[in-house]
Amino acid sequence: MTEVVAALIWDNDRFMICRRPAHKARGLLWEFPGGKLEPGETKTQALIRECREELGVTVSVGGVFMEVVHEYPDLTARLTLLSASIAEGVPQKLEHEDIRWITVDEIPEYAFCPADEEILRRLRDRHGSSDREGSTASAGPRF
Repeated sequence: MTEVVAALIWDNDRFMICRRPAHKARGLLWEFPGGKLEPGETKTQALIRECREELGVTVSVGGVFMEVVHEYPDLTARLTLLSASIAEGVPQKLEHEDIRWITVDEIPEYAFCPADEEILRRLRDRHGSSDREGSTASAGPRF
């Protein structure tokens, strides 16, 4: 089983998603920033490294938001989504096609990696539109 970590980074009512490069598996699908653990790394260490490599930022890592196991045709991944915040830097597209900040209500507008679907359902359940009626949707800053 492949151990993967990803970051749930909020900016007010929006969270960060990244679009996978076209040439990679699951190319052009959206995902949370993160990646595979290297041998000997903790999940926190891996997430800090991945965010530095992919986004050029330093993150502060919090607790586990959710963990899921998903079987793809080419691998089985255990994905641990950790709460995180940007401690230093401005996100850059170092390894992704695009970066967006989206609201929970905008989730259906994006095609996500299948492993993220259960996580996205939980986000919608916890942060649904009922508490933000009348708010205007925004795709957020593009990087």
